[in-house]
This record gives sequence, C-alpha cells and structure tokens, in this order.
Amino acid sequence: MMETVHYQRTRLFWIGVLALFTAAMLFALRTGLTSDMAADVFSGVSNPGEAIGGAIGAAFLGFAFTLFAASPLLDTIGIGNVLRIAGACFGIGTILAVGGSTLAGPETAQSLFWFAMLIQGIGWGAMEAAINPMTTALYPEDKTHRLNVLHAWWPAGIILGGFIGFGVSTFDIPWRYAMASALIPAIVVIVLSIGVKFPPTERAADGISFKDMMLEIVRAPSFLIWFGAMLLTASLELGPGAWIEAALSAKVGFNAVLLLVYVAGLMFIMRHFAGPLAKRFSNAGLLWICSILAMVGLFLMARVQSPAMVIAATTIWGMGVSLMWPTMMASVSERYPRGGSWFIGLIGSAGALAIYFLLPVLGRMYDDAMVAEAGGAEALARLREAGTDTAAQQLVAIEAQAAPQAFEFVAMLPIPLLLLFGAVWLFDRRKAAPETSVPAE
Repeated sequence: MMETVHYQRTRLFWIGVLALFTAAMLFALRTGLTSDMAADVFSGVSNPGEAIGGAIGAAFLGFAFTLFAASPLLDTIGIGNVLRIAGACFGIGTILAVGGSTLAGPETAQSLFWFAMLIQGIGWGAMEAAINPMTTALYPEDKTHRLNVLHAWWPAGIILGGFIGFGVSTFDIPWRYAMASALIPAIVVIVLSIGVKFPPTERAADGISFKDMMLEIVRAPSFLIWFGAMLLTASLELGPGAWIEAALSAKVGFNAVLLLVYVAGLMFIMRHFAGPLAKRFSNAGLLWICSILAMVGLFLMARVQSPAMVIAATTIWGMGVSLMWPTMMASVSERYPRGGSWFIGLIGSAGALAIYFLLPVLGRMYDDAMVAEAGGAEALARLREAGTDTAAQQLVAIEAQAAPQAFEFVAMLPIPLLLLFGAVWLFDRRKAAPETSVPAE
C-alpha cells in the first residue's frame, strides 16, 4: 500500500472535486441550452436535432480521445499537469463557444462551435484521466466509496449548470452568458493546482513498469468484457441525460432541465451511500440492481404521458444510473490493479465513445419521429414556418409524442448487462462462500 502521509489528501481530493464539478457544469449547460444553441447556431440546418446532437457529441469524442491518450502517460506527464491542462481546455473551449460563433458566417460558426465542444471534451477527458487514478492512489483501502463520493460532485455541477440553463429560458438570458459562467471554476482549478505535490499512481508506486501495464491487456483479456459493459452503462446514463431537455419538456409542461437537476440531486445523495451498498451486495450485485432500475425507468419514460408519471419514471431511471460510472471504475481498479491508470482510462474512453455515437442516433430518431408525427417533412416545415399560436401548439404536441421514442431504444441496452453482472455476482458469491462459511463443530 502506497504511503500517502506526505500528500495533502484533503486538498488534492477537493481539487479533483472542483475539476469534476466544472466538467459537470459544462455538461449541464450544453444539455440545458440545447434548444437555444440549436436555434442560434444551427438555425438554417434542415436536421437541427441531428446537427446539435453531433456537435454536443464532439465533447464526448474529445473526452474519449484524451482519456485514452493521457491515461497510460499519466505518471510521465504528471497528475498536476494534466489537471492544469483540463482547466485550460475548459476555459478555451468555453471562450470559443461563446465568442467564436458570433464572428463568422453560419457555416464557419457551426464549425467553430463543433471545435469548441471538442476542446471542452478534451478538458473533460484530461480531468477524468487524472482524478480517478489520483483518488485510488490516495485512498487505496476505500476505492468504491471514495470514487462514488468524488463523482457525487458530478451531479452537484449539473444542479448548478441546470439552474443556470433554466434561468436562460425563464428570464430570456442569452445562452452565451450562461455558458461563460463556467470560466470561473475553470480558472480556480488551475490556480489551486499550482504549488501542490501530486502523488504517483498506484501502478507506479507499486513498481509496476509501463510495459507491464500495457501488457496487462494480453494477460487479462477478460477486461474487454468490462470495456464492453462500460459502453452500455455510460449510454444508459449520459445518453438520455444529454437529451432529456429536448425529449421531455413538452410532456411535463415545463423546462425538463429541472428534471435533470432533480436527478442530479438524487445522484448526489445516493453516491454517498455507495460504499455500504457495495459491501452489502458487492460491486457486481450493485451494478445488476442499477441496470434493472435503469431499464424500467427508461421504458416508462418512453411510454407515460402525465407529468407526475414522467417524474416517477425519471426517478427510477435516476436511481439506476446514479452509481454506475464510479462503481465500474472501482470494479476495474480492484480486479485489474496491474492495469493501472490505463485500464481506468480505457473504461472512461469506452463510456465517452458510446455517447459520441449514440447522441446523433438519438437526434436522428427524434427528427424522423417528428416528421412521422407531423405527417411528412413538408407538413413539419410548414408548421415551423407558420409562426402562429396554433402551429406552435401543434409542434408542442408533436414533440411530446416524438421525442421520448428514443428512450425506448436505449431501454433495451441493459439486457446484456443483466446477464453479465448477474453471472459475475453469482460467480463471486460462490468463490467467496468457502472463505466465509463457518465449519461445523
């Protein structure tokens, strides 16, 4: 076990918390401002749902690439340097998103906006590459609990970003002002990370070479199963989360970004209880329970119509996805310690890649469902161009029927997870049974 007495564990942990909080705040702003950004930046595009989905998905592409590249090199670059890079990218991406799209014609503005989202995603990936191995290195005896407490501040950032996004629609504030608010925590992350000593990763502290870490993928091919599982668990959480404002606002009769804020509050609370729950059910058992809750919640979100039932369905989904991401990280760290920061990074990359490909699919499904509900592309175009109160009411009714259909597709993703986590849960229980049984006298 590595010695942590020389490191300011509390300060380092809270630097990681603030970096994660900033990434979450930007995620919530992108989600809560989806309609405003689409109407402003992609107003002349025939398929705005797919276009804005692809642009927001660029953040996940940057996340996946950076996490994949930075994780194995974390000890070479240094955890502190990676966190400072993250803060810089948060700031640069935000400035480009706010200012870049106002300084050029429509096509150039759309390209600049896409690159702004990509740079924000690079910061997100750098942050994720650093904070998870840092936390497991600082708290090797309590990984599942500490990672869940750390990631509890993801929903905390979503709450703040969600309220800012709600204020934009309520008080008619330009979306660029709301996005610019993320510059404050981004700068603080950089400032706080200066002049503090960061630990090496567990792999480096235990004397496992870079070569051995890279070769662990050959020695432990079962890791690929967990990599595949992360593709699905991340899709269950971040895919619907990124689309919830556009998909459910018409159904609940208010800006559904408040639902995202509500679910974030639920996550914040639940992640503080992950440690006791994991000890009671094991990581695999906890993931199995989360998968079935997510499946039921998504299926109901696609079917129910009344605001109260939508809120109930969202609650079930939120309870399901609350513990998935950090518990997957902890499971991989515990099962494959020689994989070090690279394996943790690969798991995060899998989650980001899943969303990069999923968001445009959900946007395309939304566009197609809108056309079908309206009675054809020409009929939908006429409604959008009419500008009358009647046409606006008809569009709201069409959105209420069309948008949630994508959730029904995502609701099928937990099926293989139930089989996988169930099998691992049973295997682990049988393996542990001889060690925990009491011999007869």
